Amino acid sequence: MPRRRQQRHVGSGSDGTEDSDSSAEREQTNSSESDGNMPKRTRLTRASLRLSQSSQDTPDLKRSGDHDESPPLTPTGNAPSSESELDISSPNASHDESQSKDPAHRDSDKDLSHRPKRRRCHETYNFNMKCPTPGCNSLGHLTGKHERHFAVSGCPLYHNLSADECKVKATSREKQEEEVKAPDEGNNRHATRHQTPTSRQTRYKEQVTELRKGRNSGLQKEQKEKHMEHRQSYGNTREPLLENITSDYDLELFRKAQARASEDMVRERSLNASPLASSSSSSSSTLNEKLRIQGQITEGSNMIKTILFGRYELDTWYHSPYPEEYARLGRLYVCEFCLKYMKSQTILRRHMAKCVWKHPPGDEVYRKGAISVFEVDGKKNKIYCQNLCLLAKLFLDHKTLYYDVEPFLFYVMTEADNTGCHLVGYFSKEKNSFLNYNVSCILTMPQYMRQGYGKMLIDFSYLLSKVEEKVGSPERPLSDLGLISYRSYWKEVLLRYMYNFQGKEISIKEISQETAVNPVDIVSTLQSLQMLKYWKGKHLVLKRQDLIDEWKSKETKQGNNNKTIDPSSLKWTPPKGS
Repeated sequence: MPRRRQQRHVGSGSDGTEDSDSSAEREQTNSSESDGNMPKRTRLTRASLRLSQSSQDTPDLKRSGDHDESPPLTPTGNAPSSESELDISSPNASHDESQSKDPAHRDSDKDLSHRPKRRRCHETYNFNMKCPTPGCNSLGHLTGKHERHFAVSGCPLYHNLSADECKVKATSREKQEEEVKAPDEGNNRHATRHQTPTSRQTRYKEQVTELRKGRNSGLQKEQKEKHMEHRQSYGNTREPLLENITSDYDLELFRKAQARASEDMVRERSLNASPLASSSSSSSSTLNEKLRIQGQITEGSNMIKTILFGRYELDTWYHSPYPEEYARLGRLYVCEFCLKYMKSQTILRRHMAKCVWKHPPGDEVYRKGAISVFEVDGKKNKIYCQNLCLLAKLFLDHKTLYYDVEPFLFYVMTEADNTGCHLVGYFSKEKNSFLNYNVSCILTMPQYMRQGYGKMLIDFSYLLSKVEEKVGSPERPLSDLGLISYRSYWKEVLLRYMYNFQGKEISIKEISQETAVNPVDIVSTLQSLQMLKYWKGKHLVLKRQDLIDEWKSKETKQGNNNKTIDPSSLKWTPPKGS
């Protein structure tokens, strides 16, 4: 009983009065506990008395107790659950309890307090990632400022450089920037504004003019052979050789722009990987929600900014109706063979380890060299065709077909290498078109644009129309790039026909039957070329020899271009309905 009385005295407040809630809890605890636990509470009370008596002589001990990071323990050994339990014992008592009761627990807490906190690494900086360039060890960076790289944009090997050369170039660029930033002596930038160029600017202009004199000299035979050999050896896995194509000054400007763009991409990735990215994404989603309520944007208007497709990182042009959980990410990871879309680099890497697809599904109806065309039925391979349409909508403005793919056939063009058949482009056509449309939708992937593949797709669609013995035309409306490609193709077809034509009278109907081009498209092309005139109540087709000679010289200059469709390589019969 004296021990209980002594314990109540110790648990009293600093002003000599005891908290009623704390007193009730202690009395209930003391009445329900067994005698086996009594000595433990007695030792704690005596230690608390000793510390309270010596607190005036040793204030440093109380100060150390106040700064203890671990939460104070109650007399029962558990963490306090309310403020009343915290008032039962002083910080000094809890500190002494942790020292006398459980020294092992105290040591473990001490070790944990000094243990460094675990870092959460963003998956963009996963050190298991590798550069997609064949033969690259991911060391070095095009900017010369980083030790590693994981994308083609920062790969020195892809740009036909070494890591040491990139560092040397970075040092020289920094020196040049410092020289440019250095102000002219005796010149004030405000005084020279809107006035004649300074002497330094004039000298610089003269130097640039002198450096650019030899940029149009052209490549010699040995240099052309070297460039062609490099292109045949590495293909698209390396940047083409740029030496001797232009002046050294312009080439250096281009290298600076490449390095600056690569540095901007690194900075953007680091910002996306920082903790602020999550807060900014949440704030942007809140803003989108407010705008959606106000009616300023529609449902599902989240736009994917970039996609990772094979070894390319592509910037998107338009919105595509991917599911909301994928569209809000801003960055999508797509398998280049089965076209499945994923949320992260880790999921894509695991998928690529298990994906058995190396080419599109369906029948291979054309092959010449590395170029192949596969006929994919939208009814038999519905998921693949839907994914293809969603991918195409990222780069097409007027596309409305996404999920209803069963009435269509898809002709997918690929380029093969030792890793598989890579998607170049595709076009779709209806199985039964009442208006004889031979193309419903056509797309060339951005990484293969301006290389002749779009014209190959158009030529292949007209080749199928010739086999079907029909006259074809693309479905309207055409996209901006599609209209440019078709007009260029129709112009080339007509000029080739004019060049080979030996008769005296030209009929639009004969041209249409020969080329499978719709007469309406032929007339519009002739009008744009100013080869159609109205004279004495009749429309006459003029054979402009200047345009024909210009086309012929251009074709001769291109030489043997592999970007053409060979009708003999087609193995295809028209389908018999759906």
